[in-house]
Amino acid sequence: MPDILENYLSLTGGLSAEEINFSAQFFKPVRLKKGDFFVREGESCRHIGFIANGGVKAYATDKEGKENITCFKFENEFVTSFQEFVTQEKSGRSIRAIEDSVIYRISYPDYQYLLGQVAAWNGVIKSVMEQEYKQKERYLLNYNNRSAVDKYRHVLSSEPMLVQRVATQDLASYLGITQRSLTRAKGEIHRSNLL
Repeated sequence: MPDILENYLSLTGGLSAEEINFSAQFFKPVRLKKGDFFVREGESCRHIGFIANGGVKAYATDKEGKENITCFKFENEFVTSFQEFVTQEKSGRSIRAIEDSVIYRISYPDYQYLLGQVAAWNGVIKSVMEQEYKQKERYLLNYNNRSAVDKYRHVLSSEPMLVQRVATQDLASYLGITQRSLTRAKGEIHRSNLL
């Protein structure tokens, strides 16, 4: 288990050193190359992972095959299709690496066992679910019913890492605009900053 996950567990979940050591045996590293899947839409969601290095995007594919990106996750975040992981159903979205990544994952049976053995894990999961909820609320508040310029301006001020680490087409999908609109918004903001 990497230090980044140990630190997260001790700070977020309040796990003791002994509980962290016990938990470590259940987390196995998986290395994903850019473009590899962590979870595929339509397949069973069997793992939850902690990103030690890299980043992923979560998206559903529409009837025309277009990706509709709902979120990005980076280092120090848990990732899975949470609802389907908990209910052990097929995932309604794909989670795919946007960078070479190292993710420490735990299987559903091991996750269930760990929850039964280490009560403090309930605090970790509660914190993860709260973060998920906050992220979805922020997304709805900041990216719905706004112009492309306002959306891009918000990304620059609140989520600048996305501009640095996410491909233009993926950022456009996340913002719910076309690549062309994103390019125009970038140009408009750049021009107004020069004036």
